Amino acid sequence: MIAELVSSALGLALYLNTLSADFCYDDSRAIKTNQDLLPETPWTHIFYNDFWGTLLTHSGSHKSYRPLCTLSFRLNHAIGGLNPWSYHLVNVLLHAAVTGVFTSFSKILLGDGYWTFMAGLMFASHPIHTEAVAGIVGRADVGASLFFLLSLLCYIKHCSTRGSSARTWGWFLGTGLCAGCSMLWKEQGVTVLAVSAVYDVFVFHRLKIKQILPTIYKRKNLSLFLSISLLTFWGTSLLGARLYWMGNKPPSFSNSDNPAADSDSLLARTLTFFYLPTKNLWLLLCPDTLSFDWSMDAVPLLKTICDWRNLHTVAFYVGLLLLAYYGLKSPGVERECNGKFVTNGKQNANGHSCHSDVEYRNSEIKPSFASKVENGIKNNVSQRTQLPSTENIVVLSLSLLIIPFVPATNLFFYVGFVIAERVLYIPSMGFCLLVTVGARALYVKVQKRFLKSLIFYATATLIVFYGLKTAIRNGDWQNEEMLYRSGIKVNPAKAWGNLGNVLKSQSKISEAESAYRNALYYRSNMADMLYNLGLLLQENSRFAEALHYYKLAIGSRPTLASAYLNTGIILMNQGKTEEARRTFLKCSEIPDENLKDPHAHKSSVTSCLYNLGKLYHEQGHYEDALSVYKEAIQKMPRQFAPQSLYNMMGEAYMRLSKLPEAEHWYMESLRSKTDHIPAHLTYGKLLALTGRKSEAEKFFLKAIELDPTKGNCYMHYGQFLLEEARLIEAAEMAKKAAELDSTEFDVVFSAAHMLRQASLNEAAEKYYDLAARLRPNIQLPDSKISALAVLSLVTTTVPSDYQQIRPAVVTESVICIDTSSSMISCIIKMIPDITKKKLLGKITV
Repeated sequence: MIAELVSSALGLALYLNTLSADFCYDDSRAIKTNQDLLPETPWTHIFYNDFWGTLLTHSGSHKSYRPLCTLSFRLNHAIGGLNPWSYHLVNVLLHAAVTGVFTSFSKILLGDGYWTFMAGLMFASHPIHTEAVAGIVGRADVGASLFFLLSLLCYIKHCSTRGSSARTWGWFLGTGLCAGCSMLWKEQGVTVLAVSAVYDVFVFHRLKIKQILPTIYKRKNLSLFLSISLLTFWGTSLLGARLYWMGNKPPSFSNSDNPAADSDSLLARTLTFFYLPTKNLWLLLCPDTLSFDWSMDAVPLLKTICDWRNLHTVAFYVGLLLLAYYGLKSPGVERECNGKFVTNGKQNANGHSCHSDVEYRNSEIKPSFASKVENGIKNNVSQRTQLPSTENIVVLSLSLLIIPFVPATNLFFYVGFVIAERVLYIPSMGFCLLVTVGARALYVKVQKRFLKSLIFYATATLIVFYGLKTAIRNGDWQNEEMLYRSGIKVNPAKAWGNLGNVLKSQSKISEAESAYRNALYYRSNMADMLYNLGLLLQENSRFAEALHYYKLAIGSRPTLASAYLNTGIILMNQGKTEEARRTFLKCSEIPDENLKDPHAHKSSVTSCLYNLGKLYHEQGHYEDALSVYKEAIQKMPRQFAPQSLYNMMGEAYMRLSKLPEAEHWYMESLRSKTDHIPAHLTYGKLLALTGRKSEAEKFFLKAIELDPTKGNCYMHYGQFLLEEARLIEAAEMAKKAAELDSTEFDVVFSAAHMLRQASLNEAAEKYYDLAARLRPNIQLPDSKISALAVLSLVTTTVPSDYQQIRPAVVTESVICIDTSSSMISCIIKMIPDITKKKLLGKITV
C-alpha cells in the first residue's frame, strides 16, 4: 500500500502547478462554448451529442462520443462555473488515482519489491502525460484509463476465482461494466477487453503460441474458452452499439488534420503510417520535444524509400518482433503428460510456470489457494501462486502498449490527427512496465554489485529527469500564449496562427498581425488564418486589405460563412448594397454538411440573414426585411443571441404600423436579454406613441441605468421629454448625451437642436460648431448626408424671413435621430416648396 500512496502523491505533487492554469486550446470549444454544459440545456443532450456539443449523427460531427467526460465537465460547470481551477483540480486528482491503481496492478506482476515502486513512480512522472492532465480536455484519456485499469483488475480477480467461487461471475460483470464506462470516457477504453484476453491466455494460463490451438482442439480449459468468448461478445456488442449510435458513418476530417490520409500516393501513405508508431515510441522513450498539436506538416510525409526515417521504422518493427518472440517463444523442452504440460522436467501448476530461484530471489511470493479445471473436472489444490515470468510480463506489457494504440494507427479508419500526446496515456502503462521489467531482468542477470547499483540508479535517474521535464512542461500549459509559443518549433503554422489570436485579444495589434503573417508564410492556404487576418484588418479600418484576405479565405474554403458575413458588412458600409446583398444571400445558402463546427456556421448564416434584413430595412423594403428575419429565426442555433434580431423584427413591424406585432417582438427581445438597451429604447418609443407615457419613461430611465455612459440613451430620453414639452429636462439630457458621445455627429447635432428648442442658444451654437467640425465635408450621394449640411444650405438659399426656423419646426426635425438621412427628410418636409426646389437641385436624399 505504501508504493501506491507514494506514487499517487508524486503524481499529485508534480501537477499542482497546473491548478493556476487557464483554459487552453481545445478547452474553449469543449467547455467554454459547449452548450451541453449549460444548466438550461437538458442533460440528456450529452448522450446524443459528441464531445464538442455537435449532434452525433450530423455529417460534420467529430464522432468522439464521450458522454461521461462531458458529464464531468457539466458537474464542474454547475459547481464552479467557468473557473478553470476546479477543472484542473479534478484532472490532477484523477491522475493521482490512476497512478495508484496502476501501481497496484504492477504489484500483481512484479511483487512487493522496489520494482513495483519504480513502475509507479515512472508512470506518475512521465512527461507524455502533461497534455492529458494539464490540458482539461485530456480528462477523457485519464478517466478512460481509470476504468480501463479497474476493468483489468476485475478480470484478474475473475481469473483467480474462476472455478472456486460463485463470485467469479460478479467480477466478470464488473469487468464488462468498467470496460463500458471506459469506452464512454474515451473510445479506446474498449480495448481493455482485448488486453484482458491476453492476460488470461499468456499470463494467467501461460500458454505459448503453439499451445493455443491444441488447447482449443482438445477442449481443455473450457473455462478459459468461455471467458474469452464472453469478452469477445461483449467487446463486439459495445463496438456495434457505438457504431450504431454515431449513425453508422466514420468521421470526416480536413486534410490538414491528417495529411498522410489525404495523400494521393499509396507509397507515401504506407511509409508514413508505418513510421508514425516509431515517432510515438520515441516520444515515450525521450519526451524532449512536446507540442500541443502535431497536425499539418509537423511530421513531414515519407514520400520515398530513400527517406532516412525508414531506418527508424525498420529498427522499431524488428525490435518489436524480437520482444514478441522473446515473450511468446516455446520453452526448450516441452511435452504433454496426462493432459499437463511439462517444461524441462517441471510441471506447470494451474498454468503457472516454475521459475529459477535466481530470477525471483528478490521477489516476494505469497501463498494462496487456486483451483484447476481440466476436462470439465474441478480439482482444488493448495499451491503457492508465483509471480509471472519476465516473458509473460513482456507479452502483457506489449499488449498494453500496442492494443490501446491501434485505434490511432489509421489501420481501420483515418483519425483526425498525426500524433496526439494524450492518446499515449494508456499505452504509457505498457511502456513503463517494459522499462521496469527490462531493468529488473538486467539487474538479476548481472553478478557484480557495481553493475546492479548502476542499473538501479540509472532507472531512478530516468524517473527524476521525467519528473523535472513534467514540471517544466506544465509551465507551458499555464496559458495559451505560453503554450502556443512552445509549439512554434514543432508546428509553426498552427502555433503562430493561434498565437495571433491570443495577441489580438491582448490588443497587441501589430504583433498579432505579424503572427498571422508568419503562420501564412508556413502554410499559405489556411482559411482560418486568412480570415483572422482579414478580421484584424477590418477592425482597424483597413477595409480594402480585409476584403482581399476574406476573398482568399473563401477561395481556400468556400463554406467559410463568417468570411462571407464580414465581406458583406464591409460592402454594405461602403454603399455597395447590391454586392452586399448577393454576398449575404450566397452565405445563407451554404449547407452545414461535413463542417467541423456546424454551430459556428449556423451562427454566421444567421448573422448574414440579420444583416441582409437590415439592408432591406434601410432601403425601406420592410416586408422583405421581415421575410429575411423570419428565415434567420428558423436557422439560428441554440447558442445564438437573438435579442438584436427580435428587436429589428419589432422595428420592421413598427415601420409597417403593425403595432401589436411590433410590441410582441420588442418583448421577445427583452425576454431573451433583459438588459438589452436598444430594446428598452425602441419599446419606450412604441409605448410613447401609443399613449403609455409613464411606462415609456420607465424604459428610457432603465436604459440609462443599464449603461450611464451611453449618450444615445440620454438622447432618446431627451427626445421623449421634448415631445412632452419638458424643455429644460430635455436640454439637460441633450447636454449629457453630447458630453458622453462628443464624436458622434447624430448625437451632437440633435443635442444642439434640443438646446435651441429650450432657448439655450449659446450652448446650442457650441454644439452646432462641434457638429460642423465632425462633418466638414459633404459626400454626395454615396454616404449618409449630414443634416447640419442641409441646414447650412437652407440658411444660404431661403429668403431672409425663413432663416429663423420656428421652434415647432425644429421639434419635428429631431424626432428622427437614428440616421442623418432621416433627419434630413424630416427637415425638408418643413421647408416651403420654393425652397425645396432650390435645395433638391443641390442635394439628393
